[in-house]
Amino acid sequence: MDKNNDIRRGRHCVFNMHVHLVFVTKYRRDVFTKAILNDLQEIFASVCADFEAELVAFDGEDDHVHLVVNYPPKVAISKLVNSLKGISSLLIRKKNYPNIKKKLWKGALWSPSYFAGSCGG
Repeated sequence: MDKNNDIRRGRHCVFNMHVHLVFVTKYRRDVFTKAILNDLQEIFASVCADFEAELVAFDGEDDHVHLVVNYPPKVAISKLVNSLKGISSLLIRKKNYPNIKKKLWKGALWSPSYFAGSCGG
């Protein structure tokens, strides 16, 4: 694999920046099913595209998700995370999944905290 294919170019810079993000459900409740995780992956990919970023990898379990995102230097990680969590919470709650309605009743899908770590591409 040619490493140069991973390098992205901006108007005034050349970059290859990746971040590993972990989001946990509110109260660490086990609410995610395969269908919800599939929807989350599509939502996260769409939000990343709005930031000119790319969702490189996605995986999840019952109570948390892992994302690897390739992002440009102009993007603040905190703003990206805010959009990823906010939009995904809104759209998933609109779908009225019974598992989420039953276990998360106060209007929040995600815990307010998150993990962000730089990682290789």
